[in-house]
Amino acid sequence: MKTKSTLIAAAAVVAALVGIIAYLAYRTTKAEEQRQQMEELQALAEMDKLEMQNEYEDFARQYQELQTQITNDSLLSQLEQEQQRVLELQEELRQTKSTNAAEILRLKKELATLREILRNYVMQIDSLNRLNEELNKENQNLRDRNQQAQEHIDNLTSETKNLTEKVAIASQLDATGISAFGKNKKGKATKKIKDVKRFQISFNISRNVTVQTGIKSIYVRIMTPTNEVLTQGGTFPYENRTLEYSIRKDIEYNGEEQAVTVYWDVAQTLLSGTYRADIFADGNRIGGTTFSFE
Repeated sequence: MKTKSTLIAAAAVVAALVGIIAYLAYRTTKAEEQRQQMEELQALAEMDKLEMQNEYEDFARQYQELQTQITNDSLLSQLEQEQQRVLELQEELRQTKSTNAAEILRLKKELATLREILRNYVMQIDSLNRLNEELNKENQNLRDRNQQAQEHIDNLTSETKNLTEKVAIASQLDATGISAFGKNKKGKATKKIKDVKRFQISFNISRNVTVQTGIKSIYVRIMTPTNEVLTQGGTFPYENRTLEYSIRKDIEYNGEEQAVTVYWDVAQTLLSGTYRADIFADGNRIGGTTFSFE
């Protein structure tokens, strides 16, 4: 009988222990669930705060952009004040903890107010821009009419000038069929620079009945591969400056096509490469060509 009572007491103790363990396990599970919920709420609050920070930054940027679109001093001052207000609220948000629900709510309401204020400024500036555009169009119409009158005068002047330039261009000599090469001591063409004793440049002065006839000085300017002029010191005028020439030849021009050949005797050591011959007359460049040597 005593053994049976002992067993019953032991069973009761075991049942009590099981109940206690189950209760502790339940409390632990609930505590873990609450901790997870708090962490989730904290994460949501952080995200909410970050979104608000982004909105404040966007408002500050938009106010800055609006200030670049206007010249009205009074409106510009208002925009600067609103932008400063945004920056102050942005700083308050930065210093507010995400767990401070009341302050977060207040700053969120401020955002809604700022959004409405910004919308009103955008509409106001848009209206001013449209008005300015209309005024600019009217002014542009007046300027266009004045410009048309001026253009008519300018066209008459330009036509006269163009006619003068065309006559001047038509009255220029023109060198065609230009050839340039080197000759050796036997008078034969050579491509080896070490054998060259003389350069020969030949060309035709084209027929041009608009050119004043008479003695024409033809200048040939030979450039080496290093852009040095082969010259004996002679110069001629060209485009408000003075250039050295290599060869000068005076011809009697009668308006008809005329063949011209000039020579340059080589008296120094020359480099291989590409040479250039430019031909000038009456202050104009009338032709040119290149020729190369090994």
